[in-house]
Amino acid sequence: MSDAKQRLRGSIAPVITPFHEEEQIDFEKFTELINWQIDQGSHGISVTGTSGEPSSMTVEEREQVMEVACKTVNKRVPFVPGTGSVNHNEALRLTKAAQEMGADGALVIVPYYNKPNQHALYKHFKTIAEAVDIPLILYNIPGRTAINLEADTIAALAKDCPNIIGVKESNKDFEHVNKVLLKAGRDFNLYSGIEVLCYPMLAIGGAGHVSATANVAPAEVADLFNKWEAGDVEGAQDLHYHMMPLNDVLFRDTNPAPAKAALGMMGKIQPVLRKPLDVPSEAIQDEIRTVLQSYHLLDLAKR
Repeated sequence: MSDAKQRLRGSIAPVITPFHEEEQIDFEKFTELINWQIDQGSHGISVTGTSGEPSSMTVEEREQVMEVACKTVNKRVPFVPGTGSVNHNEALRLTKAAQEMGADGALVIVPYYNKPNQHALYKHFKTIAEAVDIPLILYNIPGRTAINLEADTIAALAKDCPNIIGVKESNKDFEHVNKVLLKAGRDFNLYSGIEVLCYPMLAIGGAGHVSATANVAPAEVADLFNKWEAGDVEGAQDLHYHMMPLNDVLFRDTNPAPAKAALGMMGKIQPVLRKPLDVPSEAIQDEIRTVLQSYHLLDLAKR
């Protein structure tokens, strides 16, 4: 899996799922977004993760979205769909489907709502890992799942399951993140899922990031990794601070609502979310518009 670890580095863009006004999936806009991401320099594509609203879809819809994405990417960059679920058997089914369609890996979230203990989480991920041959990236997001995947559990999974190659840490506890690399090994792929920690995680040995901000500014999010890899530390730091206002406004409401509102303003999609989510308030949308203007991102809508 060493080749996979090297290949699955950089900015893996977690592409949103666009919907029509009737809340049906807009596959035309979806393929356009994926092509735009690749053209803008994203190093990989992920779908049906948090930004893709997977919990609002049926399993069949998720498989369809994954299939369309896989064919659109067409091996131009690595494709790593989100295949986790609150339901163990659904996660197994989706991860096997990812392998069958030719995905380069799968991103498997900690089951949400159930609050399993660490031993149960170990069994859950180990069972999935043993059912497939593709690389797996664990997805730890305690703010959504209500449980933290502890560093010792991650280390045990990395040791016992060779195809578990990394973890996306959407965890603001930077001490925890450091312990993950200490215990799982510094060759374990660590990805930031917290926008403001994308640069700091690279500094401690991270492999890249899966940042929702890439939906709006893919070139800049990818360039943060590019600058760091090229040894341009000052340039990476400058870009880190430059991106902070955009990162902040895109999380003024529940992800992906602000990102979808922004993409709507940019003329990329209709800003539609499936219930129970909805677009941000007018006040937050005004903030988003102001920030987008400051980054000249609304210029895209005029082209």
